[in-house]
Amino acid sequence: MPNQPDQVDEPASTASKQLPIPARATSGPPEKVAFLNQKGGVGKTTTAVNLAAGLARTGRRVLLIDLDSQAHASLHLGVEASEHGSIYDVLHDPSVTPNVIVNAEERLDVIPAETDLAAAEMELGQASDRYERLRAAIDQVADQYDDILLDCPPSLGLITLSALAAVDQVIIPMQAHFLSLQGMSKLLETISLVRQKLNPTLEVAGVVLCMYDKQATHTQEVVSDIRGFFSSSRSQAVPWQHSQVFTPAIRRNIKLAECPSFGQSIFAYAPAAAGSDDYAQLAKSVLKWFTKRNKRVAEERTHPPETPIVEVPAAQSTQTSHS
Repeated sequence: MPNQPDQVDEPASTASKQLPIPARATSGPPEKVAFLNQKGGVGKTTTAVNLAAGLARTGRRVLLIDLDSQAHASLHLGVEASEHGSIYDVLHDPSVTPNVIVNAEERLDVIPAETDLAAAEMELGQASDRYERLRAAIDQVADQYDDILLDCPPSLGLITLSALAAVDQVIIPMQAHFLSLQGMSKLLETISLVRQKLNPTLEVAGVVLCMYDKQATHTQEVVSDIRGFFSSSRSQAVPWQHSQVFTPAIRRNIKLAECPSFGQSIFAYAPAAAGSDDYAQLAKSVLKWFTKRNKRVAEERTHPPETPIVEVPAAQSTQTSHS
C-alpha cells in the first residue's frame, strides 16, 4: 500500500503522449508552395494532399495548410480542427500556430480548416496587416519543416492573396482543357500583380496536369500550347520565366477519388494504384525542381540580373496560341 498513492497521483504528462518530432531532411529554409487554381474540380486539393504525402515519404518533413473553408484537404487526410483551433484562429492570431497543428501521417502535419474560415475575409478585410498574418504564422514553425504546402481556395480573395504573399512558389494543378488554359491566363496576371505589390520573389514553378487522358488529341494540343507558352517566356523577366509542365501527368484513377472518403492519402489507401505511382514520381520531379531553383536563386544573388523586371500580361501570350 505505501507505493499506491504515488502511482495514483502521478499525472500523465502531456510530453509523454507526444511522438518524437521527426528530423528534417534539410537544414535551409523550407520550400513554401501554394497550390492555386480558381476553377474547382481540377485536382488541386488532390494534388496538394498527395504530393505532400509523397514528399513526406521521401524522408522530408511536410506541413500542409488548408486554406479552403470547405476543408477538403483536411477531410482528405481525416483531420478535423483540433481543440486548440484551426487556420481561422491562426489568421486572427499567428502566435497560436504551433498549437493548431495536427499530425496526419508519418512526417506529414496539417493545419486544418473549418467552415468559420469563410468569415475571415470579411473580418480581416480592414486589418492593416491582413496580407502579412499568414506569413507571420508560417514563420512561427518554418524551422521545423522541409516543405510547407498551402491548398488555396478556388477564388482570388484575401486568403489566396495572403497565401501568395507568404510563399516563394506556385504550382497550378489543372486539366488539359482549353477553358482551363484560359483560366491559367487570368491566374498568371494575378501572380504578376502580387509579385509587383506584395511579394517580389514569387514565381510559378509550373503546372501539374490532372485527370490526364493521353489518348485525347485535344489534350495533346493543350499540353503543347502550355509548353510552347512557357518556352517563349524564357527570355522574359516574368514570374513564369522558369516554369515547367511537371511530369508525370496524373492519370485518371478511381482510387484517387475514393481515398478521401477513407481519410487517407493515396499512398495509405491504395499503395499499388496508378495514382500512387504517379504522385510518387511527381514528388521526385518536384524535388528536382527545388534543387534546380535553389541553385539558380543562389547564383542570382551572387550575380544579380542587370535588366529591369518588366511584367508581360499572360493573357496575350496564352490566347495567341489559339488564334
